[in-house]
Amino acid sequence: MAAELRELRHSGSIGSRSSSSPRKQRDDDQSPLIHNDDPGDDDDVRHTRDRPFLSHHLPVSPFSSEDSRVPSPSSKISFFLLFMVAIAVMISIFLVFNRLNVPYLCQKDGIVLHCPHVKESPSLWENPYSATTSWKPCAERRTHGLSGLPPENETNGYIFIHAEGGLNQQRIAICNAVAVAKIMNATLILPVLKQDQIWKDQTKFEDIFDVDHFIDYLKDDVRIVRDIPEWFSDRSELFTSIRRTVKNIPKYASAQFYIDNVLPRIKEKKIMALKPFVDRLGYDNVPQEINRLRCRVNYHALKFLPEIEQMADLLASRMRNRTHNSSPYMALHLRFEKGMVGLSFCDFVGTREEKIKMAEYRKKEWPRRYKNGSHLWQLALQKRKEGRCPLEPGEVAVILRAMGYPKETQIYVASGQVYGGLSRMAPLRNMFPNLVTKEELTSKEELEGFKKHVTSLAALDFLVCLKSDVFVMTHGGNFAKLIIGFRRYMGHRLKSIKPDKGLMSKSFGDPYMGWAAFVEDVVVTHQTRTGLPEETFPNYDLWENPLTPCMCRA
Repeated sequence: MAAELRELRHSGSIGSRSSSSPRKQRDDDQSPLIHNDDPGDDDDVRHTRDRPFLSHHLPVSPFSSEDSRVPSPSSKISFFLLFMVAIAVMISIFLVFNRLNVPYLCQKDGIVLHCPHVKESPSLWENPYSATTSWKPCAERRTHGLSGLPPENETNGYIFIHAEGGLNQQRIAICNAVAVAKIMNATLILPVLKQDQIWKDQTKFEDIFDVDHFIDYLKDDVRIVRDIPEWFSDRSELFTSIRRTVKNIPKYASAQFYIDNVLPRIKEKKIMALKPFVDRLGYDNVPQEINRLRCRVNYHALKFLPEIEQMADLLASRMRNRTHNSSPYMALHLRFEKGMVGLSFCDFVGTREEKIKMAEYRKKEWPRRYKNGSHLWQLALQKRKEGRCPLEPGEVAVILRAMGYPKETQIYVASGQVYGGLSRMAPLRNMFPNLVTKEELTSKEELEGFKKHVTSLAALDFLVCLKSDVFVMTHGGNFAKLIIGFRRYMGHRLKSIKPDKGLMSKSFGDPYMGWAAFVEDVVVTHQTRTGLPEETFPNYDLWENPLTPCMCRA
């Protein structure tokens, strides 16, 4: 009886398969891989094939019925969980694949960078009005009363300085010289612009600045004379004699130091030279009125000659009208000259031959820092991580595009000869083709008169950058901080962008950084790095942030 029942069930199983898939039955019967010698084995195999797919993977509930085609509640839950896990795995795979295959910031095609378009923000060309109305300049010349200065023969003596370095370092030295003369109630002899080994320029004060305006504007603050008094016969002694020189002035000295250590020697000798005089006056260790005087010199008394001012106005006008419609322009201070690259001791993209030549150059120019060169790679990594390396032209291009500046942006470049030449500039110039220098904006005849003095050309760059709608610096230095400070003093309305090089270095070095995330980082980070008002802090740099001593609440 049991054998009959088994045979009946076996027949029913075959019948159900036949009715549901006759072709499959035929295929199974005809397959050479199936052996029918043992009916028992064939019965087991066919029963296994007839089970649903999930029955191989899901546990069988004790409450399940004998009919496998009707899933139990436990099977439904297990199926749902398995389905959700499969969906999660698919999403994870998709996200990983998408991240690995996202374009790394900008696609590079030879020397051309292709970056996605970014929507322009409303404040692309100027700071928000509401954020720039709380402060106003207040370092102008006082208009009340007559001068309280004593006559020239009643001052404590004369001081004389050499303003060293480039134009902007000289500018700072002149401002400090006026302040020191005020501190000691001394007469200032018009500073001499000293030639140095880098600039190799013999420009005189009167070749760059308006002397009459300088002396007249400060007449209520400090007595200034054009030359050494006639009664002092041996002028060469003032330039060479140790007896006529104060050399022990520390950097960022206080006002009290000058009163205690320098003033007695001036009273004794009547005329003294102060040198060196680079950064020889502090900021937070002098009276606020002295700092306000330095601002008065920098922003009001030091004016370039009229012909320099006029040429700068012409260059700015040509920048705004290059498209025959008045449009804003950006000024870019690109510090990537060979000397700057070498001095930074940072590592930059380049061929093996370029790196070897740069190593030889550094070893020759800075042997004490170079030593044997074994420590330089670690030093370069550390400096880049800390944001102390100059931005390359290609990096500048990517940052500007991420900020939203379009291809049509008019850019004035203030720079020396870029290290690497045209090939190094190619990514920036291809992304922003409307990029020009003063040489490209003028004829040779127009610039001929300014080529006599290197500082005259530097003065043109200074003024065109100062008049721009947006100023972008790429590395530190006196030029950039004076421009940013000047634009802040003018009301914070003009944008002065100071890239966060530390964050940019981190982003550029992230192989998984996608374009959208990079744009967000750039925009959010630089919302507060556009020349807006910033409170000062101990040992702050007056030239970059003149807020507290030189500006007042509106």
